[in-house]
Amino acid sequence: MDPYKYRPSSAFNSPFWTTNSGAPVWNNNNSLTVGPRGPILLEDYHLVEKLANFDRERIPERVVHARGASAKGFFEVTHDISHLTCADFLRAPGVQTPVIVRFSTVIHERGSPETLRDPRGFAVKFYTREGNFDLVGNNLPVFFVRDGMKFPDMVHALKPNPKSHIQENWRILDFFSHFPESLHMFTFLFDDLGVPQDYRHMDGFGVNTYTLINKAGKAVYVKFHWKTVSGIKCLLEEEAIKVGGSNHSHATQDLHDSIAAGNYPEWKLFVQTIDPDHEDKFDFDPLDVTKTWPEDIIPLQPVGRLVLNKNIDNFFAENEQLAFCPAIVVPGVYYSDDKMLQTRIFSYADSQRHRLGPNYLQLPANAPKCAHHNNHHEGFMNFMHRDEEVNYFPSRYDPVRHAERFPIPPLSTPEGVKRSLFVLETKPHILGNKEMDIADKLGVNQHKCVIEKENNFKQPGERYRSWAPDRQDRFVRRWVEALSDPRVTHEIRSVWITYWSQADRSLGQKIASHLNLRPNI
Repeated sequence: MDPYKYRPSSAFNSPFWTTNSGAPVWNNNNSLTVGPRGPILLEDYHLVEKLANFDRERIPERVVHARGASAKGFFEVTHDISHLTCADFLRAPGVQTPVIVRFSTVIHERGSPETLRDPRGFAVKFYTREGNFDLVGNNLPVFFVRDGMKFPDMVHALKPNPKSHIQENWRILDFFSHFPESLHMFTFLFDDLGVPQDYRHMDGFGVNTYTLINKAGKAVYVKFHWKTVSGIKCLLEEEAIKVGGSNHSHATQDLHDSIAAGNYPEWKLFVQTIDPDHEDKFDFDPLDVTKTWPEDIIPLQPVGRLVLNKNIDNFFAENEQLAFCPAIVVPGVYYSDDKMLQTRIFSYADSQRHRLGPNYLQLPANAPKCAHHNNHHEGFMNFMHRDEEVNYFPSRYDPVRHAERFPIPPLSTPEGVKRSLFVLETKPHILGNKEMDIADKLGVNQHKCVIEKENNFKQPGERYRSWAPDRQDRFVRRWVEALSDPRVTHEIRSVWITYWSQADRSLGQKIASHLNLRPNI
């Protein structure tokens, strides 16, 4: 018997109602009771099953990126970058790959308005011939903090007060006052870009630094950029209030209606690349996620185009159950030592296993569309059909073998220092003087490593000075409003004024003047 012939379906292929087990239901309107008005019987299995399923219809919402909308389409290579990567889906111009894309707000809850000031998630799942590739990013090119150790604290600070469940500025400003690297992100979030008009009219960024590897094994650092063909459009405060007041799902509706009308959203993909041998030439660490790579020095290289031409068939199956993870890459694309990326490699998949279950990658939206095989089986909600008798490797009965080896970047840490990294935390006294010297030079010691070239104020200042005066004024006004929260202390205000003064002296002075404070540079 074909195990999939009678797969559950909503295609109305049964002439009558049934229970989950297929038994016919003769009355789907009334409960079974003792007499016409008696109590309901526990033996009304259909009622119990119906209520039990209803009670479990909702899965835990995402901790971040809870509010989102998805669409499907394709990615087409338009420019040859085979000299940079051996990734099959980028092998030549004209190659098309199916994709599904999820846009989202980051901090706010699943039912929140889509007009709130918040970064927007921009996550693309490529269904390639070599497995899936998840490019998970935002509409803003940088991030708040550079080390994943602070990510849970950061989200806690941005989320509502655990006592009142109200999002409050004093908590946000208190937390980030300890992290001057956040200034760059705030020049985007508190800028006009902080509230995109909708998902079609915004750019996207991979944010993290990845590595591309070509067939010869040459590796380069890479940042991914999505540039909207529709042009960037944003909502100022008054417009956001007006739009959000009439439709709290305006961006989701705009995406759906545009695709339904044949007005397909499109983005161009560009990359920036840096030779790892040249990374010391910059006055910042290229792997620092709070920094952008100057486009006048590291130009954008065109790669392809993303077109969304099909709405999802079911919101739950292809939006709520859709799961992304930056760890999911393909041959020719690899990670870097970007501290935030290294943390996300674990965190995203772990979050999805909690939210959807250990077999979440078997769900249709997440499963690869190429042939795949491994011995991961059983566990909660495993519905993969398996008829093999050998579930171990290697075996002389199973012809499956290792795949052809593909290039990965060389380890940046010499073997001696790798050993040093291991023993420093456990038995530092067994290291030789030479190993200790090497570890010292690389900043490896018994303390946790930090990025040396922080340079927290240069790029925020340059970005602020690039704006027209009215845009600068709106930015100042938003910061004055945030710092005017009655629970923001004098100390916290002073810290922020000092930070902004170091980014741009006039900016610090303007904020201080509005708050009747003196800038302390």
